[in-house]
Amino acid sequence: MNYKVICSDIDGTLLNKDRELSKATIEQVKRVSPIPFVLISSRMPSALRHLQNELSNEATPLIAYNGGLVLNNNEVLHSTFICNNVLTEIINKCTNTSVHLSLFHADEWYVPSMDYWAKREQNNTKVSPVVKSNKEVLSTWIKEKKGAHKIMCMGDELEIDVLYNYLEKEFSEEIMLYRSKETYIEISHKDISKKTAIDVVLENCYPTISIDNVVAFGDNYNDIEMLKAVGLGVAVGNAKYEVLQVADAVTDTNKNDGVAKAIKEFIS
Repeated sequence: MNYKVICSDIDGTLLNKDRELSKATIEQVKRVSPIPFVLISSRMPSALRHLQNELSNEATPLIAYNGGLVLNNNEVLHSTFICNNVLTEIINKCTNTSVHLSLFHADEWYVPSMDYWAKREQNNTKVSPVVKSNKEVLSTWIKEKKGAHKIMCMGDELEIDVLYNYLEKEFSEEIMLYRSKETYIEISHKDISKKTAIDVVLENCYPTISIDNVVAFGDNYNDIEMLKAVGLGVAVGNAKYEVLQVADAVTDTNKNDGVAKAIKEFIS
C-alpha cells in the first residue's frame, strides 16, 4: 500500500520513557518527509508544537484534545467544546473534594492552584498553566461564548471513582469520559474522536488522499476507532490488550522506538 499520511498518538506511543522524542524517531520522521506526520493527542496545541519543532514538522496540521480541536497553521478547521451547563455541574460536584480540575480551551489552560497535579502536568507537557479559580474561568467563558475543549479531573482514586460513576450516569449523552490513569479522568465532548479528526484533516488539507492511505499509531482505548479506520493501524507493544486485538500490526514498545521501527518497516 502507498501510505501518504502518518498519524500518531503521543503519550505512551510516540514518546520514550523520558517523555521525549528519541533520536531514532526524529530520524525516521524526517526520512519519510514530505509525507505529513500528524500529531494526534489529548494534549493542548501548545504541548504539541515543541514536538513539531523537533521533527521539523511545523507546517503539518495538529489534532489536539482527541479531535476536539483541529488546526492547520493556526487556522481552526474544527472545534467542539463541552457545554458550560455540564461544566457547571462538574465544578459543583468537585467542590469540597480534593479533586483537581484543569480546564482547557485552545491554548488556554487554567488550574485553581499550582498543586501536585498542576506541577505534574506542567512537567509532562512542558506548558505552564494560568492560576484562576474554576468558577471564575466558567464565568469568563460564558460571557465569551467559549467552553472547555477538555476537562482533566485528577485526584485520589476513590474520589475519582465516585466522580466517574456520577458523570457516566448523568451526562453520558453529552460527554465522553476517558480514564487515562486510575487517578485521572479526561473529559471531552461526546461527538469527537481521533477518527473524525483525521477525516477533517484529509478533507481540508489532503483532499486527494483516502483514509486507506493513512498509517496510524496508538496504545490506548481512545485510539481504537482510529486504528480500525485507517489503512494501517499499528499498536505499540505496550498498548492495552483491546488495542493490540484490533491493530493491523504490532510494533515494539514506545520505550524501544516502536513507531520509528514501524515507519522503517512499512514506509520506504
